[in-house]
Amino acid sequence: MITVHHLNNSRSQRVLWLLEELGLPYEIKHYQRDAKTSLAPPELRQVHPLGKSPVITDGGLTVAESGAILEYLVDKYGQGRLKPTSEQDLLHYRYYLHFAEGSAMPPLLMKLIFNKIKRAPMPFFVKPIARGIADKVLGSFVQPNIDAQLKFLESELAARPWFAGAQMSAADVQMSFPLEAAAARGGALDAYPKIKAFLARIHARPAYQKALERGGPYSLMS
Repeated sequence: MITVHHLNNSRSQRVLWLLEELGLPYEIKHYQRDAKTSLAPPELRQVHPLGKSPVITDGGLTVAESGAILEYLVDKYGQGRLKPTSEQDLLHYRYYLHFAEGSAMPPLLMKLIFNKIKRAPMPFFVKPIARGIADKVLGSFVQPNIDAQLKFLESELAARPWFAGAQMSAADVQMSFPLEAAAARGGALDAYPKIKAFLARIHARPAYQKALERGGPYSLMS
């Protein structure tokens, strides 16, 4: 039996969605972030030394990292589903399985961190300096990178309905998290109708909704 070690409001929501799309039986072991630090609880280190989510166990195997988990599940259990067959579509498929975490998430994470720095408690005489540095990095590096990536993804979805081609694939599951993270910052996607339409399509899928029911509240949706 596949067990998903599921951390609330995390990338592991994608794993639940993929399992629902494939119609596979699975169990969920729930973990909650620390209310103050937002970090995963130490119990996850009993599953994987880094103590991060997502991670699954399947019999005697432990598989970590979102892209690796999705590839493992599709290759082992997919029976040809959620993976394209043409050479060109396979190239898109592999690209977006890696792009989501390798390129899309780092600037979004940096934006989150620098915004937290701006709001963090600190001596009054330090605040202007910290905020000035944060604003400089956000304005000159982080936001331009996010904007460039969103423009690129908008053009990709204008060329084809799904990231890997004409049919939905695991690449779309993988891309859901960074785009939901971008959407969670109010108004961030107003200039990108194709991306907004993509998110609306995946959120309407019965498997996505079932995964939300089983996984619990998902604040990236708000």
